[in-house]
This record gives sequence, C-alpha cells and structure tokens, in this order.
Amino acid sequence: MATAPVTRGRAASATTKAAEAPAASDAQTKGISRREFLYYIWGASMALLMAESAGAIIWFSLPRFRAGEYGGIFTIDPSTLPAVGSPPVGRPDGKFWLSNTKNGLLALSMICTHLGCLFKWVDANNRFECPCHGSKFQADGTKIKGQGPAPRNLDRFVITVTKPGGTDKTNANGGPVNIEGATSIAIDTGKKIKGWPEGSAPQV
Repeated sequence: MATAPVTRGRAASATTKAAEAPAASDAQTKGISRREFLYYIWGASMALLMAESAGAIIWFSLPRFRAGEYGGIFTIDPSTLPAVGSPPVGRPDGKFWLSNTKNGLLALSMICTHLGCLFKWVDANNRFECPCHGSKFQADGTKIKGQGPAPRNLDRFVITVTKPGGTDKTNANGGPVNIEGATSIAIDTGKKIKGWPEGSAPQV
C-alpha cells in the first residue's frame, strides 16, 4: 500500500516532463518575432540608404571636364602643329604649349614650376622666360640651370597620337611623342606628368 503514492508521483512527473518536452522543442524551433523582423528590415534599409547617399556624394564631388576645356581632352589637327624646331605654339584655353622638338611633340604646362606664374616664349632668346622671378626653360621644358628659382622642369601633359597602324602615347617620364604619320592628336590636360628636378638627366 505504501508504494502506490510513489508510483502515482512518478507517473505524474513523467507526464509533466512529457508535456514540457514539446514546449521546449517549440521554443527552440520558433522563428524571429514580428518585431525582430521589422527591426532587421529597418536596419538593412538604413544601411542601403547610407550607402546610396555616400555614392551620390562621391559622384557629384568628382571633377568632370568636357572636351576642349582645361582638365579635359583637346583634339589637335596635325596640320596645325608648329614645324620641328620652330617656336612653340601656346594654347591658353588648355594652358599648355605645343613644342615640336627634333625628338617629338611635347605639351608643356603654361604654369611655372616655381610659384605658378604664367611664363612666355621669348623669340629673341629662344627660350621660355617667367616674368615673375626670372626662371628660364628650353623649348623642351628643361629648366636652364642657375636661371631663376624654379626647382624643376616644366610639367607635361599626356599626348596620344593616332596613326594608321595604331597609337603612340607619352611615356611615364613625359618624354616626347613621335608624330610622324599622325592622323589625330589628343592632349589630356587632366593627366599631368611632373617635371624632373633641375640638373636631372634629359626627360625622355
């Protein structure tokens, strides 16, 4: 008789555990709540909005230049180039000089490498001369040693020469480009190659 309550107690305990097991299983398999789902959606939307805003800011902050304006590309008719060895021809709209040397064509920046003054070509002296502080440069942009405070050669713009057999382009040193047989010439004033220091080897 004494064992009956114990047996009933064990049975009741087993029944309780059996009832709790499905509840625990349901808790483990239950998905995220509606509130959590909305929270995740809101977070993803905010991240996407911030990414789009950052992209738009970067896009509008980047400089964009049209062909034919400084910072853009200038197309040159080969027939209008100065003859080899003749005085350079200035293009104030693009802020560059076209200098047709015996080694090829150069597009030299019009801005002095000292303090940014606009220099000029002096026919009588056959050289570029800066009126601000007296720096002087050869026709190929090489700084004349000891002539003024400019620390380096004139900067050069990248030239692309189109020919029937392909294209030639300014090298990494900013050297002159052979224009023999050219059908079209493009000067990219958005790509400037820094002049070498005064006294350096020829910039070819």
